Amino acid sequence: MDTPDASVRRRPLWLTLFGVAAVVLLVVFASAFLPRWWSHRVGDRVNESFTRGTLLGLVLGFVFTLVPLLVAWLGIRRLHSWRARAVVVLLAAVLAAPNLLTLSIVVGTGNAAHAGDRTLDVEAPGFRGATLVGALAAAALIAWPIYALRSRRRRRRRGTADA
Repeated sequence: MDTPDASVRRRPLWLTLFGVAAVVLLVVFASAFLPRWWSHRVGDRVNESFTRGTLLGLVLGFVFTLVPLLVAWLGIRRLHSWRARAVVVLLAAVLAAPNLLTLSIVVGTGNAAHAGDRTLDVEAPGFRGATLVGALAAAALIAWPIYALRSRRRRRRRGTADA
């Protein structure tokens, strides 16, 4: 008969339930607050200017896609433990927060997302579309060299196999 190891300590059930409840409350609070807050921060910067909205969207979309993708790609390639890789992915998600907040406004269905959508319509014209363009440009900038390197390796392997 197996006996539990005395050195292994288990968390009390109430502590686990408290942690789960805290996470649920945090998610509910964030979904009700963050889209409105983000749309007002962007609106304050853009101040109803289509040019500023477009430029800010391009810059934020590009930078906050490029940096998280680089961090995730380099971290996952160089780190070998699952725990370290999870931390790198979490860090990349935090670095992508501006784009994720904008995405939550665009695809969100809650009241806060709708309020943020209306705020961006009025106070930050051009921001959402430019953010998408910047994010796609950054993703393409990351994907192109990776694709080129992999296809070159594939060609070299085929060339040595054919010879």
